[in-house]
This record gives sequence, structure tokens and C-alpha cells, in this order.
Amino acid sequence: MIAPAHDRSADASLPTLFDDPIARALLAERRDAAERLLNRVRIVVLLLLAIAALAYAPTLSASLDRANAVVLLPTLAWALVQQWWLGRRARLPGWIAVVNPIVDSCAVSAIIVGYGLAESPSLALKSPIALTYFLVLAARPLASSVRKTVAVAAFVVGQYALVVAFLVLAGHAPLATPLVAATGRGISLLDEGAKLLFLALGGTIAVYATLWHERLVHGYLVETRERARALDQLAEAQLHSLRLQLQPHFLFNTLNTITALIATEPRAAERMVAGLSELLRASLRLADEQEVPLSRELDHLRLYVDIQQTRFGDRLAVAVDVDPAVRGALVPSLLLQPLVENAIRHGITPRAAGGRISVRATRDADELRLEVRDDGVGAATHDGVLAREGVGLTNTRERLRRLHGARHRFAYESRVGSGFSVRIAVPFRTEGGGA
Repeated sequence: MIAPAHDRSADASLPTLFDDPIARALLAERRDAAERLLNRVRIVVLLLLAIAALAYAPTLSASLDRANAVVLLPTLAWALVQQWWLGRRARLPGWIAVVNPIVDSCAVSAIIVGYGLAESPSLALKSPIALTYFLVLAARPLASSVRKTVAVAAFVVGQYALVVAFLVLAGHAPLATPLVAATGRGISLLDEGAKLLFLALGGTIAVYATLWHERLVHGYLVETRERARALDQLAEAQLHSLRLQLQPHFLFNTLNTITALIATEPRAAERMVAGLSELLRASLRLADEQEVPLSRELDHLRLYVDIQQTRFGDRLAVAVDVDPAVRGALVPSLLLQPLVENAIRHGITPRAAGGRISVRATRDADELRLEVRDDGVGAATHDGVLAREGVGLTNTRERLRRLHGARHRFAYESRVGSGFSVRIAVPFRTEGGGA
């Protein structure tokens, strides 16, 4: 897959893998889990080999049985101790990713040397057990860093070279041509050199796979951060759009009220225009803020209520009951005004006698609880749900969902003939990040 072109200047500001603590922590967690899994696989394989050694023990020489016991028992003991002792730790020590492959490689080399000394070096070198070196290398990209994989690969290649050199120099493995070695008891330096070359290539592939794994994790984290940043920007734009929908909604309603008062109560209309001017200035100050302290939201609400009380006079009473301890709590800007506007428009205005609206704010543990209640005409519901929610309720619900997700609650209750209430609960937070 061809990666899309991107701005290299942006990459310059991104942390490299070894400077990125999140990438390092993620890799360490994955490698820890892989090392634990590999040890369980090691135990199963060693148990199967031990069972096979016991089954064939009567047919093998005493020296071969001793070689099996000397290699299998300590290696199995190490794996079991590791499972019991280190398995109880939250995180394995870093050295285990080097010690385990070294133990495995040494066990394979010990088996080859033991078989070579006890029986035939050429058969020992040709036995399938030598393929276990490649399994040791293949497991490293899952559980090791690049440097550790390089060290293990170099150790495996060097150790096999020492095994071959020991058997040859000690006179246990006579040299022969490849054809003779394939059918006789000698060994071919060409064949063994090819094995060393393949082991070196296997080690190189293991190192590359480890490096690719690290880069894959880092690239995934970078892409995830970019995607999260894009989603945040999209959410910000959507919240801004929702807030803009509230402003003309309120503005049109207020202008209609002023228009209705110009002919009959010009002084009241003039006061409303002055109040509207001050309210719009306050709204502009809030335009770029998604959340504001509750005290500022209440100041904004007061300006709106002053305009409405100019219109309704004694027919409208608004009571604000706010615990002083919550005035610094953060709330979405323009949260309360649309709810109070709904209460006036749909609850109080239809009643000739007017009515009362109460606004309450309290703290309950780590939640800020808000309530806007009126004693107006209420609204008909079906199973507690309005047939149609207006702009105020719909936008308030959506903004809370986008800002707080599942950490908020939004509910309303309507009592036909006796009022309507909206209850909101959001996480209690202040500008300093405190709770």
C-alpha cells in the first residue's frame, strides 16, 4: 500500500519512537505479554520432548539418555520457575528478553554437542534439532527490542559456529566433501557454512521484523493522534454551529418582543434595546468559548431575564438559587438562557397570570446538578416524551452529548397545567482542572 503524501514539516514536530513515551509503553506492554506466552509455549514443548525422551529411553544408549536429562531438566526447571516467580509480577524485567533466547540457544547447542560426543557429530549436526535456532530467532520480533534482537542473533550465529568448530577441532567430526558428508559420518564445511549463512540471514530478518514492528506501532500512534485531532476539530466546529443556531433563535424572539412594544410602550422598548445591546456584547465575548464558569453563565442569564422582565413586568418572576461553592464550575456557554427562554415562551406566556421560573445549581459528589423549572402550562407528552422538541432542548441535549458523552445526564419532566422542568448533571470541573 502506498502511503498518502503528507507535509514533512509536520513530521518534524512528531516525536521519534524512542522519544515517545506512549509508543515505548505500548511496545513494552505487548512485548511483556508475548514473552509470557512464549514461556508457556516453551513449557509445553519441553514437556513433550521430555515425554518423548522417556518413551525412547529404553532404545537409546546411557550417554544419550544422560544428554537428554542434562539438557531438558534444567531448561524445563528454568521455564517453570520463570512461570511461577516472574509470572506473578505485573511487568517482567527487561533482561528476561535476552536471557530466555540465550537459554534456548544454549540448550539446542548442548543437545547437539551431547549427541555428537555420545554418538555421531555428523548426525547431530544434521538432526532437525538444529532448526530450533530459527525458532529462537523467529520469536524475537514479538518480544524484544531491536538492540536485543541484534544481540540474540549474533549470539545464535556465533554459538553455532563455536559448536561446529569444537566438534571439528576436537577431532570428533572429520571433514569431508558435501557428497560424502551427506551419506557418511563426516561433515562438510561448505554445508556448515551455508547453515551459518542461513542463520545470519534469519537473524537479519528477525532484526528487520523487530524494527518494522516498532515503526508500525509508532506510525499507528501518530495516525491515531492525527485522527483524534481531526475529530476534535470536527466536534469543535459542530459545537460552534449548534451555538450559532441558538443566537439567531434568541435574537429573533427578542426583536419580535421589542417590535410589539414600540407602539404601546416605547420606554419599555427603549430599555429592551439597551438591554439587548449589552446582552449581544456579552454573547460575543462568549462566542469563542465552549465552556465558561457558572458565574459568567449566570451573569449572561441575568441580562436576558432583565429584558424579559421589562416585557412581562410583574407577570414574570425568576428565582436563582445557586450554591456559592459551584459558581466556579464549568458549564457549556449559553446553557441556561435557552432553557429559561423555553420556560417563558411555552410555559409562562400562555398564562394570563404569568408565572415563576426557578434556576438551581448544586453539587452532588463529583457532579454539578442544574435545574430549570417553571410553574407554567406544561406540555403534553407521550410516555414522558415530547412529540417535538424545540431548538433549545434539542441543541442543549446535543451539545452536552458532544462535550461530555456518557458522563452527563439530561432529562425533562412535564406536568400539563402545572409546569415543566429540565434537569442536567455534568462532571464537576473548574478552570484550574480541579474537581
